[in-house]
Amino acid sequence: MLKKSFLKSGAVKVEFILPDAIASDAESAFLVGDFNEWDEQATPMTKYKNGKFKVTLTLEPNRIYQFRYLVNGSQWHNDWDADRYVANPFSGDDSVISTAAPDSKK
Repeated sequence: MLKKSFLKSGAVKVEFILPDAIASDAESAFLVGDFNEWDEQATPMTKYKNGKFKVTLTLEPNRIYQFRYLVNGSQWHNDWDADRYVANPFSGDDSVISTAAPDSKK
């Protein structure tokens, strides 16, 4: 799940939440994408007592970011609430999030 907040500064705060069906079997989860140069260890997600994994990033406005979740060090997952999906060069799809304001034409 994705929760976007558009800040007065223009930046966009995004809360990334691993889908429950995936989180139930997860020991570890990382957010991997354009915003961290696809570094598989750069953005760990925090596991909460309720079993949910979350991480919040502040992203630049009016950009498109591709991302995926890396679970248990070897399982790649998309976010089912992504703005859209695009094919990646590894025979799968990447999740996409847009940080354009809802009334923006970008």
